[in-house]
Parts: sequence; structure tokens; C-alpha cells
Amino acid sequence: MENKKELKILGVSAWRVFGYFIIYSFLGFIIETLFALLNYGVFESRQSFLYGPFCSIYGVGAVIIILVLKYKFFKNNHTLFLGGFIVGSIVEYIVSFFGEVVLNVKWWDYSDRFLNINGRICFLYSIFWGLLGIYLMKVINPKIDKFMDWIKSKFSVILIKVVTAGFMIFLTIDCILSAYAINVFLIKVSIEKDLPVENRERVEEIYNKIYGDKKTSNFINKYFSTEKMLLTYPNLTIVLEDGSSKRVKSYYPEVRVFYYKFDVKRIM
Repeated sequence: MENKKELKILGVSAWRVFGYFIIYSFLGFIIETLFALLNYGVFESRQSFLYGPFCSIYGVGAVIIILVLKYKFFKNNHTLFLGGFIVGSIVEYIVSFFGEVVLNVKWWDYSDRFLNINGRICFLYSIFWGLLGIYLMKVINPKIDKFMDWIKSKFSVILIKVVTAGFMIFLTIDCILSAYAINVFLIKVSIEKDLPVENRERVEEIYNKIYGDKKTSNFINKYFSTEKMLLTYPNLTIVLEDGSSKRVKSYYPEVRVFYYKFDVKRIM
């Protein structure tokens, strides 16, 4: 049983919430990797962070959907669909907005999709979010809960909390490093490829400050090299001054951006 005295979020133990985030982020990485493999015949990185097989939007999305749907919408399939439709779309929009405004990248662009909002969400994928809400709450998450309960029956609570806390600390540091790496990399791309990005003078000033320092420049080139960044984020895009976006890899055709490419037909 969950300890009634421990911190809870909408009635769910904070430790279980952390567990959800870790598990669903890992499952998201698997799903995205398989999707790329089946759809494009490419075995490439689909991780959110520089280190570790985790796709965080799945973790964040799953946690928020589970908490909100369990708290407000867990009545029948219709309410679960509505909740998934609304909550999933909001999460997707916020993540996209954060990436574009804070990191100057577009994780995805639905501008050519029917009934889209700023290219960040669209009706079709909101429908998928609604269906996912039903399947997640009725099929997937009960199995995840059973798995987590099985772990609790096999290992001590202290050990589980230590391991979970270790993962969360690692992911937090990884997230901060990744955000920094993406930011300095896009600054480098903007200046060295002479791209018409917004606030160009400010970007150039930051570039000179960062890459003008030998120690900082050597550190970045060693750990966040162009090859490393494009291999980790093969679909990374940069937003230009006119609001359009372009894949960064298009500026570096000589850099390999996948682990392996299969000679197969697109099937999805």
C-alpha cells in the first residue's frame, strides 16, 4: 500500500508519478525508434536528451493525462476520450511553444494538416490523443501499475526510492545539459551558416562570447560537436526570421545523422 503520509499529486504518490515519467519516457523512446525504423527504414536517435534512452514528451504527456483523467474524466470512454483530446492537445501545444520560444527549435510542424493551430497541434493528432486517453487508462496504465506493484513486492521501498531519485536527478541534469547544448549548437549553426535568424545581432554577440573563450569553445566542440548533436537530434529544426523552419541536417550533408539505414520501402 502507498504510504498515506508521503507527498501525493492528485491522489497519486509522488514516487509513483516519478516512476510513470521514467517508464513512459523509455516506452516513448522505443515507440519513436520503431516508428522511424518502420516508416523510414532508419535506425536513428529519437531521444529527448543527450544521454539515456528517454523521450520526455511521452513521460510528461502520460503523467499529466493519467493524473487529470483519473481525477476528472475517469467515468466512461466518452469522458476519457474528451479528456485525452483536450489534455493531450494542451500538453503538445505547450511543449511545442516552449521549444520554439525558449530553444528556437520546432520539434514538429503540422502547418499542412487540417484544422491546425499555429502548426503546433492539429485535429487529427488530437483525435489520436483522445483515443490514447482511453487505451492508456483502460489497458496500458493498469499493466504499468501491476508492474510497479510487482517491483514493490520484490524490492525494499528504500531501494526503489533511491533508484527512482537517482533516475530523476540524472534526467534533470541531462535535461539542463541538453537544453544548453541545443542552444549553443543552434547559435553556432546560425552564425557559421549565416542564417537569417531573429535577433541576429544578439545571437552573434552570444556566439562571439561563447566561442571566443577557448576553454568554453573546446568543451563544446568536444562534448557537443556537430556530429554528436546531429546524431542525437537528426530531426532538429531551426526557426528563421520569417517564421519558417528548416532541418539543421540540411546544412551539413556530409554528417551522418543515423546509426544505420535499411534499404526498405516506406510502409507507414
